[in-house]
Amino acid sequence: MHPYFLLFTTTIFILIYIPGSFCQDDERYRSCGEPFQCGSMNIIYPFWGGRKPVYCGHPSFEIKCESRIPKIAIESTRYEVIDINTPNRIVTLARDDLLSSICLDNPENASFDLNTFSYVSSDLNITLYFGCTVRPGLQLPPSSPNRFNCNSNIFGIYTLIDVPFDLTLVTCQEEIIARVNQTNAVALASPTASVEVLRRAIAGGFSVNWTAGIDSKCQQCDSSGGRCGSNPDSGDFACHCLNGTHSNDCNDGDNRKKNQMPLAVGISVGGAVLAGIGVGWLVFFCRQKRKRIASQASASQTERKDLPILSSSNGLSSSSTPSSTTFTRSIPSYPSSKSEADCGRGSSYFGAHVFSFAELEEATNNFDPSKELGDGGFGVVYYGKLHDGRVVAVKRLYENNFKRVEQFMNEVEILTKLRHKNLVLLYGCTSKRSRDLLLVYEYIPNGTVADHLHGKQAKSGLLSWPVRMNIAIETAEALAYLHSSVIIHRDVKTNNILLDNDFHVKVADFGLSRLFPTNVTHVSTAPQGTPGYVDPEYYQCYQLTEKSDVYSFGVVLVELISSLEAVDTNRHRHDINLSNMAVNKIQGHSIHELVDPSLGYSTNSSVRRMTTLVAELAFRCLQQDRDLRPSMQEVLETLRGIQNGESKAHNAEVLDIVVDDVGLLKDSFSSPDSVATGK
Repeated sequence: MHPYFLLFTTTIFILIYIPGSFCQDDERYRSCGEPFQCGSMNIIYPFWGGRKPVYCGHPSFEIKCESRIPKIAIESTRYEVIDINTPNRIVTLARDDLLSSICLDNPENASFDLNTFSYVSSDLNITLYFGCTVRPGLQLPPSSPNRFNCNSNIFGIYTLIDVPFDLTLVTCQEEIIARVNQTNAVALASPTASVEVLRRAIAGGFSVNWTAGIDSKCQQCDSSGGRCGSNPDSGDFACHCLNGTHSNDCNDGDNRKKNQMPLAVGISVGGAVLAGIGVGWLVFFCRQKRKRIASQASASQTERKDLPILSSSNGLSSSSTPSSTTFTRSIPSYPSSKSEADCGRGSSYFGAHVFSFAELEEATNNFDPSKELGDGGFGVVYYGKLHDGRVVAVKRLYENNFKRVEQFMNEVEILTKLRHKNLVLLYGCTSKRSRDLLLVYEYIPNGTVADHLHGKQAKSGLLSWPVRMNIAIETAEALAYLHSSVIIHRDVKTNNILLDNDFHVKVADFGLSRLFPTNVTHVSTAPQGTPGYVDPEYYQCYQLTEKSDVYSFGVVLVELISSLEAVDTNRHRHDINLSNMAVNKIQGHSIHELVDPSLGYSTNSSVRRMTTLVAELAFRCLQQDRDLRPSMQEVLETLRGIQNGESKAHNAEVLDIVVDDVGLLKDSFSSPDSVATGK
């Protein structure tokens, strides 16, 4: 490209495009000015939809107006929006599928991103059982308010904490947990409750808070004369003002507004000066070129006199210039190819192979539902086979939005830095610009610990106590390694602990993990994780530490001891949360009620010794105060000592304890404090 032409086009671009761009932010200010109306509901930030573009709200809060009814999709579930209480940040929702029909063909539990929503504590869970039939030879009570008919032979049942139902009388195919407000829960508990009461309870909906982090800056923006919204590129909060879009409020843009006209004039004048310089440079360039031509002609005549056989076409000017030009033009293609191979935002994300979407689509037979290995909170995992013969697990994230991209890149960044025998191996990923966000892992064939404890493989009996002890130690090794690498997993649970055919552990799912800064005691972040495993101090104080993983691992230890789920609404209301149940049993000297009877606790003194000591360790991990919990390295060393019979804690007493002694741990657990401090 001719240098003068490049200078000229650049000047024209500056003169035309940049002054015009000053109007762009004014358009956002106008677009976000009026509420979006659906039916009788006026919808404002953080919600958006209709004529209000995404930058007028939070990206995850899109509302669609369908037949004058506002609807919102959260994770994979659609809801009807019943009410929005903006001052208190509460939205009331009702599940769209249950409003259409209580009898669902393919019922699925709904999930919420704990970084965005939290349940209102006054609402209650109800469990809906579908496809129920009476067991042969049994009969239901004549009056059964829990029951709702789906057809002549198959019916459904609902239960609340105060409305139990003898499930031994029936066989049900599916179950889900739904939520209702307290008033409707009381109505459902009435002996005269009917199916219409159930329908009204579901239609009444339940409430969730959206987290303050979404709109904590909105009041500041409003006060400065701006309109709340988001950055369309990053999804972060943005304040749209007459003078542009800012990260907090309009005040830092006052000077910019005042200086827009002088700036535009300055750019115009500067452009004219540049154009003048360009014309002068062109004249100078032409004169110099004429001088060079004249000089070369004179030299050529001299050369022809001395060397008549040398051709002028072999001179330096003609032979070197094309080569130089070709080299220069080839340079821009390199960053382009590098960008295509990038899993994340920069070179630090390299190290993982980049697969094309088509390649993984073929490997999973077009994401065949029959090849699904699991369905989690963030995506579906498929079995696949690559061209090179490797068997893989392909994780397909649910949505390709800014939050999913962040989790996607987070997992790639962390897993490409780590190498440990008990961490799942990442083979590669798609580009973040791919049609879908896909992560490719080594295939671990034996399911999860949760599958073997209380899932589809629970009856196999393969998880003997020695196997469970190895699982605990190998999981602790993986977490201790993560913590030594200043990484917090943040979603430790039995569903994320995979097992190979030899029952060796592979810890997986790093989408929520955090790189932990050095020289700090904690990081402040909105709680994320799985109910039943989330550190209560993290949940209450928004302070994430390595001890948050220790708490979650304590729940895993109790699961390994008891074979019970971390959360089970069918248990007594004080025992729904397994961590609470475990602490109560241990403090009540009833650990024998907690241990899975199939482990041989009553017949094998070695199992009794180890399970009791592991329960003590779990108790320490589950302390409400994080400072009383051990480090992950200390947990690992304690588990190894228990396995090797080298534990110094309560060794002699435990061996002599009889099973039916109600004071089982009266010496070991005189108080939570004595356990945590080792007194």
